[in-house]
Amino acid sequence: MNAAERIAAAAPEIRRPDGARHDYVSLCLADAASLETVMRAGVLPDLEKLSGWEFRGYNTPDLMSVLGIRKFKKGFFRDARTPAGHLGGYNVKTRQSPLGAPWVDVTRGADSFKFGWYDVRPVDLAEPHNKYPNAVLIDYDVDRNPALDPTRLLRDYLSQVYADNPDLYLGKAYLALGPMPVYVSWFVLERSNRSSLAG
Repeated sequence: MNAAERIAAAAPEIRRPDGARHDYVSLCLADAASLETVMRAGVLPDLEKLSGWEFRGYNTPDLMSVLGIRKFKKGFFRDARTPAGHLGGYNVKTRQSPLGAPWVDVTRGADSFKFGWYDVRPVDLAEPHNKYPNAVLIDYDVDRNPALDPTRLLRDYLSQVYADNPDLYLGKAYLALGPMPVYVSWFVLERSNRSSLAG
């Protein structure tokens, strides 16, 4: 258990109004103020427990349904191009359906349609994007994305909701537009399946 996990374990757990622990569905349906409380109480994710897996994702704002990007997956991997102490990652396009329905990948050839590639590393307080020090930073400004790809402006923070549950995560996405990042969306991740890029 790292230092952040020890601190989180000693603090009172964030619970739902009915006293139960949060789960995937409760987070997907929670309001922004509740999600902010959960995010600040979360623990730093262990990159080793993310690597090699895909997680089913859900953007909480209703607008994301209109845009056709409410449901998605995020994958995490390590390869020869990944800097030490970092992970590589990507998004998977999925078919849009109600929250309770299965996540179904959109395919390109024999594999899922991957896009929006990113670098993952612990938040560094010396860097501009340091809003949540108990999170990892998901940085889309990487060479795997085309030079004019608008996803290169995205910066996500990802925190593990409970220290003893490495399968449930909460994220917050921003656009890096000048000195004040612009909020985009809360999103929730839950472990789903092994990545096709797992070594």
